Amino acid sequence: MEYQFTKMHGVGNDFIVFDSYTQPLTLSCKQVRYIADRQFGIGCDQVLLLEPPKNSETDVCYRIFNADGSEVMQCGNGARCVAIYLREKGLVKKDRIIAETGKGLLTLEIIDNNCVTVSMGVPEFEPNRIPLKVNQRMKEYKLNLGENKLTFGALSLGNPHAVIIVDDVDTTMVDVIGPNIQLSGMFPESVNVGFIQILNQEAFKLRVFERGSGETLACGSGACAAMVIACQQGYLKGTIDAELRGGHLTLRWGGEGEPVYMTGPAETVFEGKIEL
Repeated sequence: MEYQFTKMHGVGNDFIVFDSYTQPLTLSCKQVRYIADRQFGIGCDQVLLLEPPKNSETDVCYRIFNADGSEVMQCGNGARCVAIYLREKGLVKKDRIIAETGKGLLTLEIIDNNCVTVSMGVPEFEPNRIPLKVNQRMKEYKLNLGENKLTFGALSLGNPHAVIIVDDVDTTMVDVIGPNIQLSGMFPESVNVGFIQILNQEAFKLRVFERGSGETLACGSGACAAMVIACQQGYLKGTIDAELRGGHLTLRWGGEGEPVYMTGPAETVFEGKIEL
C-alpha cells in the first residue's frame, strides 16, 4: 500500500513525516529502517508518525523512530518540524501548539513562517532518571576507555545525554568516542553523546553522536543538554547561540528546575509516496 510522506529538516537533522489523520498507519522496525535507508529507501535520521490528538487539551500526538527502528521519547528538531507540518497542512490554525510525545506534553510556538520555539522541559540530573549506572549524582563523571580517560556531564531531556567539553570539535574523534561510550554499559538505555567547544560565554560549537542514528548534522535535545551542562560549569550564560554542522539554534535556560527553550527553523524539502 502507498503512503504519502513529507521530507523535512531542522538545521540539517532530517525527517520523514507521516500522518495518520486520514490514513491509518503503524510502522514496524523493518519498515522504519527501510524508509530511513539513504540508498534503498528515502533517507533520514528519524521517522515521525503523527496521530490525531487524544483529548481536547492537545493538538497532536507523535512518535519518533531512529534510523535503526528504535523508538525514542524526545526530538527537538523533530518537534519544530511537527509544528510547521501541522500549519502547512492546515491541521492546526494557531501559533501555539500542544504536542503529546512519549516524554509528555511539549509546547511549540510558531514565531514566523518557519521558525519555532520549543519548551523542551526541565532537565533531569538524578542518575536513576537519566538513566546512568552510578551511585550518586555528581557534577562530572569519569569513564576509562582503554588509554582514554573521559570526563562528562550527564542529564536527561526525555533522552539520555552525555556531554564532553573539548578544545576543537572538528578534530575530535566523534565516531570513535561516541559509540564507545554508548557501549560502555554506563547508560543502560544507551545515550546521545555531545561534544561541545566553547567559543565565548554566549556561543558554542557542537557535534552529537546519536543513539540509533550515528552522528547527525544537528541534535536539538543534544544542543539543549550541552548548553545546560556548560551553564552549570560556568562556561555559558544568557541567551546562547549553538552552532551545529547543519546550522544554528538559539537556547535559553533559567537554571535548575526551569525548562529549556530552543528556537530554530524547520523546512519542508519535498513530498512523495512510498509503498510499504
